[in-house]
Amino acid sequence: MKKVILSAVLMLAMSVSFVSCRETADKAKEGMEEAGEAMEEAGEDAMDAAKEVGDDIKEVGEDAVDAATEAGEDAVDAAKEAGEDAVDAAKDGVKAAADKVEDAVDDN
Repeated sequence: MKKVILSAVLMLAMSVSFVSCRETADKAKEGMEEAGEAMEEAGEDAMDAAKEVGDDIKEVGEDAVDAATEAGEDAVDAAKEAGEDAVDAAKDGVKAAADKVEDAVDDN
């Protein structure tokens, strides 16, 4: 009779153990699936953030090019004005010198 009771207890213990292991395996599988989904979402969020950063960098680059172009145009305009002022000053200087030479010739 002891053997029958011990055998029944042993069978009960083994069935509880197998059921428990199966439930643990199922929980582990669900946990892995949830972790996989979380990783996919994190990857998508990272890609979106990277795309936004790329767009921001592109915009900053375009702004820098525009600013450099504008600064170049301003420099060209300033150089052109300075050149025109120098030509006008040279003309005035030549005219004044010519007038002095004329006056000197007329006085002689």
